[in-house]
Amino acid sequence: MGRDIFERLDKGRPPTKEVISERAQEIQHAQKLLDWLQRWNRPTVSWRDIHNHGPRPKDQKKAIDAAEILVRNGWLVPLRPHRYDMHKWKVIRKSIVAPEVDK
Repeated sequence: MGRDIFERLDKGRPPTKEVISERAQEIQHAQKLLDWLQRWNRPTVSWRDIHNHGPRPKDQKKAIDAAEILVRNGWLVPLRPHRYDMHKWKVIRKSIVAPEVDK
């Protein structure tokens, strides 16, 4: 009984645009990265390439998380970089018109 009328009314509403789940944001970042990779003309991509030329967010953790989602979906293959603190992936090209990240 401790809930007021507004909390009860808000209970059945869908979430607003401001309340997007963290997982949905990660998928959205991965989709932006995948769209950008379709225009990237090199066979490999590194964190530095994404940071300098890629889509936002420029935050390293979010960009690497988005790349890991693409690894799980078969769009990127991790490569062994020549430095321990570097991230590098091979871009997998597929003949799909409008590729999407699986959820």
